[in-house]
This record gives sequence, structure tokens and C-alpha cells, in this order.
Amino acid sequence: MAVSGFEGFEKRLELHFFGDDPVVIDMGLRLLDFESIQEVLDAVQCTVVSAVGNQYFDAYVLSESSLFVYPTKVIIKTCGTTQLLKSIRPLMNYAQDLGLNLCACRYTRGSFIFPKAQPFPHTSFKEEVIYLEENLPINLCYRKASVMPSKMPSHSWHVFTASDQTHLVAQTMPAEITFTMEICMTELDRVLARKFFRRANDGKNGDTAGKEMTELTGIGDINPSAIICDFAFDPCGYSMNGIDGDRYSTIHVTPEDGYSYASFECVGSIYDDHDDIAKMLKKVVQVFKPATFSVSTTCSSHEVWTHVARAIEPLGWKCRSCVMDEFPAAGSVVFQTFTVARRK
Repeated sequence: MAVSGFEGFEKRLELHFFGDDPVVIDMGLRLLDFESIQEVLDAVQCTVVSAVGNQYFDAYVLSESSLFVYPTKVIIKTCGTTQLLKSIRPLMNYAQDLGLNLCACRYTRGSFIFPKAQPFPHTSFKEEVIYLEENLPINLCYRKASVMPSKMPSHSWHVFTASDQTHLVAQTMPAEITFTMEICMTELDRVLARKFFRRANDGKNGDTAGKEMTELTGIGDINPSAIICDFAFDPCGYSMNGIDGDRYSTIHVTPEDGYSYASFECVGSIYDDHDDIAKMLKKVVQVFKPATFSVSTTCSSHEVWTHVARAIEPLGWKCRSCVMDEFPAAGSVVFQTFTVARRK
């Protein structure tokens, strides 16, 4: 039996809620006390290690990745052998206590490095979809599940979305069209990955060691205007959440050789300066210099993904595949994979 290392690839769940009480909607899910949040995380099998917030949302660094709580939206991203989908029921119950009901759901993940180590309901994408179908309310009747392939068997993108009729992408016209970008990087440069290991008995706590890693690796330069909440694990590993106005970014690193992995996720607007998006992408891949990585862009507009390859290919990576699919509850998802270009 092959020995499993730590599973870096995260599972990501995004839940949207709605309600009628304007007083509740103003703070909404942010009214949940810490004990309630920890109860949700107990179901997932992780805990809070650090937190930061502003007037828009609260960001929690978890023992396995991140949690973001907005008034009517929750995003949970967890790695390892966590049981992420088990958070749905308790979150729905707590939201109902606040007068909020679930109206949309999005679940995404890459391909696990150690799939046989995953517990129920994450033993396969089929099992995950069955679990989602059984646990989501019937009003979320517009549902779609898809596995987006690539030319590399180690990288495929799993997507499940569900929505009620009033929150379909085609029905809603927000003032600002946003996108979510998820980058999954494997086979990190060994020298750069070593920066995410701590010295034995360094006498530092996770917050102090995390701040040092943020500065040493250049992560702090990816978005200099963001407030960063970071944490370094012992003996290795790193997580950070960045908050910049109503937008978040997050990075998670599993640096062990043989199954090294790093992820970067952010949200933005299609009206952002395209040069800024390109600069951010370049900084991210240069912090880790992965041999292989994927970029998944979710947006109701088709514009953002076109800038990805243009930004990255001049740095020495080649786009190997690009697939697009449409989801009624999320818009278009574009999945691109890259590997180091062969030397000429």
C-alpha cells in the first residue's frame, strides 16, 4: 500500500443566502458567534488558527485552509482529509435562525494527489454530487455537475453548481461583474519550497513565523494594498488570507518534496486594469515556480481568462489545454493548464 502524504488540493464550497429583513442582511451571517462557527468547522474537522476582518467580511485562517464570511455569502476552502460538504447542513440551519435561506451553491476542486485517502463523502466526485443533491434544498433546482478535463491526467477540474430561479446568472445583473480565479500549482521549485519550512525549536508562534515567510517569499508583494493574516505551521506549511476592501485573496502551501503543492485564489472585477491582473499572476507563479499548474476562472463574462496565458507564457510556461463550460448558477468556467516550456 502506497504511503499517503498530506493532500494539498483543496475542496472549495461557496454558499449564497437571501432574506427579507434589511437589518439582518446588513450583518447577516457575520452575526454568527464564534462557537457556532466552530461547530460548523467541527463537522468539517478543522479549526480556526487566526482571523482578521473589516467592514465588509471576516476572514479566518484554518488548520486546513480558509473561511470567509460575508453578510449573505460563505466560502470555505479546506485541504487534507477534511469533510467539507458536511458543513452545508449546519450552515443552512444557522442561517435559517437569522432569517436567511440558501439560494445558490458552488463546489469546486482539482484532482486529489491521494484520492484513496479521502473520507466520505469525498471518495469520488460521483459521491460528492450525490451528497450535494441529497442535502441541498429542493428550491435549488437548477443544477449541473461537470468534470473539466485537461491533457494531463493529474489535473482536471470538478464543478457542481446549483441555484434557485431568482439567482441564476442570466437573471441577475450586478452593478459590478466579478470573477473568481483559482490557481493550483504542483511540483514547486525545491529551493523556493524550502522557504516554507521552519527551523526546529525556532521559539516562534505560528503568527510570527507566518509574517516572516510572507516577507521572505515575496507573497506580501502580490497585492501590497491588502491586509494580510498569515500563519506558518510546524514543521512546514503556510496559509494566508488577504483582505482588500470587499475582496479576498488566499494562499496555501504544502512544501514537502514529492507532493509539493501551492494554491492561490482571488476575486476581482472585469473592470480592473488588465495589466494589474497580469502583474498579479506573474508574481504568484514566480513565488513558487511550479513545473505544472492550472488556472480556473469563473465569471459571467468571458473576458478575464484571455489574459492568463498572455501574462504567463513569456515567463517560461506553456498553455497545454483550455476548456470552457457554462453553468446556469455560476456563469462560464474556463480551465487552463500550464507546464514548463521545453528549452529550445
